[in-house]
Amino acid sequence: MKKTLLTTLLVQCAFVAFAQQEPVDLDMVHRIKQEGLKNSKVMETAFYLTDVSGSRLSGSTGLQRANEWSKSKLSEWGLKNAHLEEWGTFGRGWEFQKSYVAMTAPYYQHLIATPKAWTPGTNGELKGQAMLIKVEKEEDLAQYKGKLKGKIILTPPTREAITSFEPDAKRHTEEDLKKLAANPDAENNQRNNRNMTDWRAMMQLRTKVNEFVMAEGAAAILSTRGGTHGTHFTTNGAPYAADAKPVLPEMEMGLEDYGRLVRLLEAGQKVELEMETETRFLTDDLKGYNVIAEIPGTDKKLKDEVVMLGGHIDSWHASTGATDNAAGVAVMMEAVRILKALNIQPKRTIRIALWGGEEQGLHGSRGYAKQHFGDPATMALKKEHEKLSAYYNLDNGTGKIRGIYLQGNDMVRPIFEEWFKPFHDLDANTITIRNTGGTDHLAFDALGLPGFQFIQDEIEYDTRTHHTNQDNYERLQPEDLKQASVIVASIVYHTAMRDKKMPRKPLPKPRPTT
Repeated sequence: MKKTLLTTLLVQCAFVAFAQQEPVDLDMVHRIKQEGLKNSKVMETAFYLTDVSGSRLSGSTGLQRANEWSKSKLSEWGLKNAHLEEWGTFGRGWEFQKSYVAMTAPYYQHLIATPKAWTPGTNGELKGQAMLIKVEKEEDLAQYKGKLKGKIILTPPTREAITSFEPDAKRHTEEDLKKLAANPDAENNQRNNRNMTDWRAMMQLRTKVNEFVMAEGAAAILSTRGGTHGTHFTTNGAPYAADAKPVLPEMEMGLEDYGRLVRLLEAGQKVELEMETETRFLTDDLKGYNVIAEIPGTDKKLKDEVVMLGGHIDSWHASTGATDNAAGVAVMMEAVRILKALNIQPKRTIRIALWGGEEQGLHGSRGYAKQHFGDPATMALKKEHEKLSAYYNLDNGTGKIRGIYLQGNDMVRPIFEEWFKPFHDLDANTITIRNTGGTDHLAFDALGLPGFQFIQDEIEYDTRTHHTNQDNYERLQPEDLKQASVIVASIVYHTAMRDKKMPRKPLPKPRPTT
């Protein structure tokens, strides 16, 4: 017992000593705060990414506009080697030029809907009778054989429109952050695994239904993935691969409009619809691209080492992708603008990356990591792997930064604890060992590189903006984005100025693709 206690005390003392040795340039922190909070350009950047560029679906002309503008703006701010870097083959681009749907019987009602990505248009105005089909298993499809020709198909919604008696927008409470700082439990992992299994089964059945109704000569499909008060979620209705099988025109709707149609049909009312969508596929360039730019390092020994920051610049198509993820891109661009405005001379090179193809599977960051650092399937590493100090990512909406996920790397805890101290007055002080998933830092973590995502206030991300038709500029929180920008600028600066690279976890085992 005495030996165990002594060992514990020694480890704790070592952590304290390590933390005390980690320098913080408080003069630079002050200058970063002054520039970022009083002379911010983050909302101007967000405006050009959203309202000016438009939606930025992977492979679309909107994404091309945003890529070119971002590259030019980074060069204008004085960053070097700004360019578009190919990460690999993506597939067909897609966009829509017209979208209209209305109920014409039993009375007229305009409906809110968006074409699913990578679905064809209606080839002019389409008028047809709505038909509700109920399918819980593949065998249920047989009862509809020979009955669907020319029909516009609906299926019962899997979610209900729930009235919220609390505001959608929420910030993390102190209790929330305490729980977040604690270790995750196995129950959460088991629940996530069950949810993924259920989701895959649902998607397989949905594919069978879509194939069946198309073979039966149906004219189009209406569907819903939830949302409230006119908000609806969007996704793709077909693969983006160049050789993808054809599908029917399909539009996604909010629960209120969709629910009315379903209730009428269940009551035996005849429902007639008219719709028209114009979509086009872009096949001239099937490649995907990232936007890359640098602030070169100045130390003779360390300038070849790199600190990276980034976020994904692509979005979905029903709106302009403000919180997902123009917010993250604007913050990361603002962070490097702040550093250039202060004329810093970093020891290491600071490299910003704006990733493409994140929404379809982290394609841009994974392609970049494979080209520059190594292949997680084999763990065959490249020379640049040794040169990266850390990568920082932002992609959880418009909320202010409240701390950082360590991604299982407890060796960096004392470093971040010191670096976040100057930002406790800005509500950023939570350090958690937890992993977080779903975005581009995972491409680095898969290769054993220090890749981190910041903790952010949720605001209304999951309920109102994430992948919806309401992900607009108006949903951005300017003061939150300013706060995030100065924190990122400071963390990146201190990483670039450290005597040593950030500590790394042991290399993971190879993960062969199946």
